[in-house]
Amino acid sequence: MRRGLVPPPPGELDRLLADLCTFCSEEALPPLVQAAIAHAQFETIHPFNDGNGRTGRALVQVLLRRRGLAPDYIPPISVALAAERARYINGLDSYRTGNVGDWIEQFAVASARAAQLARRYLDHVRELQDSWRERLLATSSPPRADAVAWRLIGVLPAHPIITVPVGVTATERSKPQVNMGIDRLEVAGVLTPLSESQRNRSWEAVGLLDLLAALEEGR
Repeated sequence: MRRGLVPPPPGELDRLLADLCTFCSEEALPPLVQAAIAHAQFETIHPFNDGNGRTGRALVQVLLRRRGLAPDYIPPISVALAAERARYINGLDSYRTGNVGDWIEQFAVASARAAQLARRYLDHVRELQDSWRERLLATSSPPRADAVAWRLIGVLPAHPIITVPVGVTATERSKPQVNMGIDRLEVAGVLTPLSESQRNRSWEAVGLLDLLAALEEGR
């Protein structure tokens, strides 16, 4: 249990969670302020034996997406908060003692930092995709402009580990076309197989997981 946190009596949980749900459905406050308060209030209620942190982070994402502040990509605010864990815990404690403004300011600063991390990550992803395209062009027989291999490069950032069924869904191309596209990307060094088996095969997009790991570390 977190330092300074005394959970409410079990009999109060339903009322407190219903009140929080009502607050989350309103739109009187700016989205970022609403997300900051909802997150801190959920962590204060602490309704579960395990998983409160994950749920609290998901609540931020849901609110920012629903309010239209981040409809396509949620900046990794939890990464920015976790980079200064002691300050994050102190911020929640400050909220619980009534210093709501201090907590909102801390949350806003973390959100700005998260937006910078997200922009840097997306820039790196675009650079990686460009390098994949160069690798594909450099093969002995580059595919035509309308080949599925190019389309796969476009969807790989959302699927760092890809399978043929996932590729079919993501590209809206046939299974034989996707198989051919994956083969071409494997030859180009864009995809690397994760097993030798010919059944249930999967491939990793070279370099993408490294970028994700750097993002999670706040780099």
